[in-house]
Amino acid sequence: MTDVVPTTALSEIKLRLLCHDDIERIKVLCGEWFPIEYPDSWYHDITSNKKFFSLAATFRGGIVGMIVAEIKSRTKVHKEDGDILASSFPVDTQVAYILSLGVVKEFRKHGIGSLLLDSLKEHISTTAQDHCKAIYLHVLTTNNTAIHFYENRDFKQHHYLPEFTGKHRICCAVFCRGRASLPRAALSTAEQCEDRQVTTVQGGRD
Repeated sequence: MTDVVPTTALSEIKLRLLCHDDIERIKVLCGEWFPIEYPDSWYHDITSNKKFFSLAATFRGGIVGMIVAEIKSRTKVHKEDGDILASSFPVDTQVAYILSLGVVKEFRKHGIGSLLLDSLKEHISTTAQDHCKAIYLHVLTTNNTAIHFYENRDFKQHHYLPEFTGKHRICCAVFCRGRASLPRAALSTAEQCEDRQVTTVQGGRD
């Protein structure tokens, strides 16, 4: 991938669904972007299972960004995120969970992350119509770039989660956009994450 990115790069970006042939490239990108080592089955699922919205942004044929999300019933939300929606919503109400959103370093600040996120929102409005009430994701509390990215796009911090990756404890902020429940009354980031050891970044990059 070229190190010289034209200022007009966004006009040359093309979007397409991820496929099986992209797996090796996706593995490389995820290794660069995220502090999580995904199993091979994850890559197979996001490129073949239609329950995932897996979109690639390409520049002159090469993948420079991607977003992977899952639209699911609120009953399928993990326990730690179970109060994303208020209990007053019907059980068949849907939410969208962003598993991954990233852009190659040289192509950041060109609007590609925003384009991918907007494509997800358009997909939701087309397929889920009014059944999907919120979009949410996890972001490392050390990843200020990603936090600012989502805050600038109307996402709000909902709660904090201590998590583990390998041998290290990290703290994730859970961001939510849409008709979410009120944010939890939680400890400050510093109190919850005072012993975190990971400084690797994860989350959205524009």
